[in-house]
Amino acid sequence: MEWRDNAGKRLSDYPRPSVAVDVAVLTIDPERTSLMVLLHQRDETFATGRWSLPGTFVREDEQLAEAVRRALDTKVGVSGRAPQQLHVFDEPDRDDRGRVLTVAHLDLIAFDQLDTSRHPGCLLAPIHGDPPHAVLPDGNSGGLAFDHDEIVALAVRSTRAAYRDRPDPSHLIGPEFTLRELHRLHAAVLGDDILAKDTFRRRMLPHLIETGRYSDGTVGKPARLFQRASP
Repeated sequence: MEWRDNAGKRLSDYPRPSVAVDVAVLTIDPERTSLMVLLHQRDETFATGRWSLPGTFVREDEQLAEAVRRALDTKVGVSGRAPQQLHVFDEPDRDDRGRVLTVAHLDLIAFDQLDTSRHPGCLLAPIHGDPPHAVLPDGNSGGLAFDHDEIVALAVRSTRAAYRDRPDPSHLIGPEFTLRELHRLHAAVLGDDILAKDTFRRRMLPHLIETGRYSDGTVGKPARLFQRASP
C-alpha cells in the first residue's frame, strides 16, 4: 500500500530540494606559514570557470560519504579519505539553479599527499583575512562560487578550535616531532591566535609523550622528540 500522510499526500507530492556535498580540504603550505584550501575550476555548464570547493549532487542510490569520495576523486584526484561532516548549508537562495542544500565536509591533508599537477584545473589557494577566505589568482574576482566562501570560513574556524588545545589532532606532522616543529605547525593553523612558546609548551605537554630520542641534522643542541599521547 502506498504511504500517505494525514492530508492524503504522498511523499512525492511535496517539493524536494536537491542535496549536494561540498568538501573543504585544508593543508599547510611547504614552509608551514599558513593554511591553504584545495579548489577546482568549474567546467560544468553553470558557473563555468569559477573556482569552488570539490562537490557534487548526491545520487539517489548513494550515501553522503560515497558522494564525498566520488567528488574528491573526480574533481581533484584525491582518494582514500574520509572527511568529517561540518555543517548543512541550506539558505533557500544559495544556488541560482534551484533549491539545493549542501552537506559541507572538512578534511585536513598533509601537503605532500596532494599533487595538483596531476589533475588539471586544481589550485591550492592560501587562506588569509578575517573572516578567513581563499586568495584567488589575479583576474578572479567575486570570491568562490555559491556560498563556498562561507564554507571555507567555517572550516577554518573549526580547524582552529581543534588545534587550540590539542597537539596536531589531524596528524599533519609526525609521528615524532620536536616542540618547535609542533609550535610552527600550530602557528600556521592559528595565525595571530597562536600562544607564546612557553604557554604553548605548558598546554601541550600533558598531551605528549617523550620518546627518549632526539632530533638530528639540526644546528646546536639536539631537541627532544615527542609523540601524541592516546586520547
